[in-house]
Amino acid sequence: MEPDLFTAAAEDRQEKDPAGSPLAVRMRPRTLDEVVGQQHLLKPGSPLRRLVGEGSGGPAGPSSVFLWGPPGIGKTTLAYVVSQATHKRFVELSAITAGVKEVRAVIDGARRASGGFGKETVLFLDEIHRFSKAQQDSLLPAVENRWVTLIAATTENPYFSVISPLLSRSLLLTLEPLTDDDLRGLLRRALTAERGLDGAVTLPEDTEAHLLRIAGGDARRALTALEAGAGSALAKGEQEISLQTLEESVDRAAVKYDRDGDQHYDVASALIKSIRGSDVDAALHYLARMIEAGEDPRFIARRLMISASEDIGLADPSALQTAVAAAQAVAMIGFPEARITLSQATIALALAPKSNAAYMAIDAALADVRAGQAGPVPPYLRDSHYKGAEKLGHGQGYQYPHDLPGGIAAQQYAPDAVHGKRYYTPTRHGAEARYADVADRVRARLRGGGTDG
Repeated sequence: MEPDLFTAAAEDRQEKDPAGSPLAVRMRPRTLDEVVGQQHLLKPGSPLRRLVGEGSGGPAGPSSVFLWGPPGIGKTTLAYVVSQATHKRFVELSAITAGVKEVRAVIDGARRASGGFGKETVLFLDEIHRFSKAQQDSLLPAVENRWVTLIAATTENPYFSVISPLLSRSLLLTLEPLTDDDLRGLLRRALTAERGLDGAVTLPEDTEAHLLRIAGGDARRALTALEAGAGSALAKGEQEISLQTLEESVDRAAVKYDRDGDQHYDVASALIKSIRGSDVDAALHYLARMIEAGEDPRFIARRLMISASEDIGLADPSALQTAVAAAQAVAMIGFPEARITLSQATIALALAPKSNAAYMAIDAALADVRAGQAGPVPPYLRDSHYKGAEKLGHGQGYQYPHDLPGGIAAQQYAPDAVHGKRYYTPTRHGAEARYADVADRVRARLRGGGTDG
């Protein structure tokens, strides 16, 4: 790292008075072994371990890398650990404040350090997706000739935000979201570590659960909320961070919701029944409770897809398309943006005309099949393409609907056991009224009556 005068002074103050630094800074890992999560990137011989000098000998030097993932899961932390552990020259830039001039200065310094002192340079560039194409182009010669080893961090898909020549000369490392277990371990370490809260307060289970929910997989947010709660508890003279104290500290009420228990199913049930009842406001309330409690957005999206077929069906055929599109979008973007997509789908489904005809139809057909009312397939409907099928009478007498006026042949399709049964009873709600009219006309033609309409 090559800090300026002011950065050096700030770091000196932090070293002399570590308690003056935010908890998230104090708990920043100092070695790769202290990193929470991302173990798939920290195996022996991995690019990050080679960057800090582990097993980097021989003709194959460490590669430049892109760290891709959402905020708060360790991109900057990994770069910081490399800066502390590496014996190389380490320079940090942010694409928010730096430009081509600063990049060229780093590259020139790297070439001088390499030629004059044999010192390799690692450049950490945060928020690289904010660089324009021309700014990214300025990095190409340095990366290609390995004048610098680049560690670039981005929260956006690098295939869209980074020029392909730069990406092809580097390794793309995808960081995985931190799990509750990852964050739980981090919080408990922060409570007891000397450089953390050093045992000054305790964290009851219910408070810990709320803290994990509001963190949303973000380690920085978790530690910041823990520090706020600890500060409030100590100011009250308490040695335990109660749930009430944490709620007051972070201005975030704890939602009574157990993702593995009754609340999970009760609130999900209330959401679907509110959509079925066309109460858009109640549906949004239950959706908000699920989101605030940290429910998996994919679970919510799956419930909406089921509702689109079970409660709306052909009354609005676009409802299922909306729900499926929402599920695909949610899987790609995640929270917090996914809340908007889920809201859009919930509103559309709640206000759509309702019909359970498709749901009732398949269940009625299944009931007959399970009761043994199946019977053989009529001979003229059986497969007639294989050798010997004609001798068995398969396909004989079949009327090809496309050859007939109106495209409907007056012939029996169902087995004798269920011939004449009506499983589909359409409503007159929304678009299903049209299907009801079509079903009546088609059934009449199949019986040999009706007109060619």
